[in-house]
Amino acid sequence: MAPSVERRGAGPATGIDLGTTYSCVAVWQHGRAEIIADDQGNRTTPSFVAFTGTQRFIGNEAQNQAVMNPTNTVFVTPRCRMTWRSWPFKVIDGQGDRPQIVVQHKGEEQQFTAEEITSMILEKMRETAESHLGCATDDVVITVPAYFGDHQREATKNAGAIAGLNIVGLINEPTAAAIAYGLHKRSNSERNVLTFDLGGGTFDVSVLTISQGVFEVKATAGDAHLGGEDFDNRMVSHFVDEFKRQHRKDVSGNPRKLRKLKIACEKAKRTLSSTDRATIEIDSLLEDSDFSSTITRNLFEELNDDLFAKCADTVKKCLRDAKMDTGSIHDGGSTRIPRVQQLLQELFDGKELCKSINPDEAVAYGAAAKAAMLRGDDHENLHGMLLLDVAPLSPGLEASGGNMVVVMPRNTVIPTKKERALCSPVRKPRARIKVYEGERCRTRENNLLGRFELCGTPSAQDSALEINVCFDIDADGLSDLSIYDRTTGKEKNKITVTRDMTRLSKEEIEAMVRRANKYKEEDRGQE
Repeated sequence: MAPSVERRGAGPATGIDLGTTYSCVAVWQHGRAEIIADDQGNRTTPSFVAFTGTQRFIGNEAQNQAVMNPTNTVFVTPRCRMTWRSWPFKVIDGQGDRPQIVVQHKGEEQQFTAEEITSMILEKMRETAESHLGCATDDVVITVPAYFGDHQREATKNAGAIAGLNIVGLINEPTAAAIAYGLHKRSNSERNVLTFDLGGGTFDVSVLTISQGVFEVKATAGDAHLGGEDFDNRMVSHFVDEFKRQHRKDVSGNPRKLRKLKIACEKAKRTLSSTDRATIEIDSLLEDSDFSSTITRNLFEELNDDLFAKCADTVKKCLRDAKMDTGSIHDGGSTRIPRVQQLLQELFDGKELCKSINPDEAVAYGAAAKAAMLRGDDHENLHGMLLLDVAPLSPGLEASGGNMVVVMPRNTVIPTKKERALCSPVRKPRARIKVYEGERCRTRENNLLGRFELCGTPSAQDSALEINVCFDIDADGLSDLSIYDRTTGKEKNKITVTRDMTRLSKEEIEAMVRRANKYKEEDRGQE
């Protein structure tokens, strides 16, 4: 049983790196961030939740259920409906078009939103920190992929609220990594830094300028549908085909055995980061057929050649957006994959990559520093520290013909506010406006933020409808919308806006908090 936690006074500021495959927690103490290990000494925790006939597991114990209990072992994922069919657990469309994860728990079917599953991971990370500290954590900053849109950012905040965290902000993962770098390698001179963050399920690149405690993001780029698991899946497909050739059996239709193969491939990928060859050996992969094979680093790189090319293209795009060339970058950091390191060194004319910071821990480190800064911790390491991040996607409105009208371009420094005038030759009692984010010319190819209905507009048949739409994007990258009628003769007469979206209501969040507390009490009963 975990030691009791004393909840008197303000605890340390906390940063949580909420990863697709692993999560990490850090607290700010004595002028620096400290990574907190769990009760087994692990400094990162698998982002898994498993449900069984008797109890719920989170973290390492949940990951251990992935082979024997794949349909009830759930991982955190930001990916869209297009990838649902490849997940071992069941996902359905729920109320309000929100996905629901379906599991069997204690003999009954249970449904959870993605926010609820994510909140369980966040609660686990908080418990890890509080168990080590012996006191409550206080203000929390959670990391998100830089390319996360408005819905995903709000969902992350909702998950934190369900977990009972005091969320003081979000931070983009590459920005957090750059903070860790800046605090580790202090310099009085201005430096341009590129961070390359290839996570389990997402990929981000950011270019920043660091000068005397000011971290200014110049541009960010990435892919919310490219990550380490895509490289793993290429290896899985390769070995599925090889097993089929060897034994004339197809393992792809068996979720348990496929999960077993995927775990072996993940280990092989890590091995290939330090050696030229890795061996996979699985007893009774399917029926009584054992499987043994090897893969070389060269073959792994060949299987993923197009994915590496996408990574390189994204780096080039980020540099273009930042209006810099490779010669302008002084330092850079990346993941452990040798081909990625080689690719970056080739792009940047042989410059050495920064390897002094642990890539598994840097993001949580930077998040804890931001949490301390936001709450006003007075330490010389934070003096003069200022973060200037950018909007990852362009918000805009749908015009006639389904065309996208951008209100502010991506990579605009946030927080910011901008208005756009709209006119219609016909005034109607109700006017519907669709708001999107993305970079495509056609709105159907972008992310729908919401449909906004203007109700109660003054009726005047002889006047056109003239309104101002104001986008207000805060420092977390979250959008708020205001609409003003310019034809009433009153200065900025604000109109009531009914927002038709899939966001959780306050009542829904409160219900999920109660449900989360119920599961926590059940877990304590199992200890």
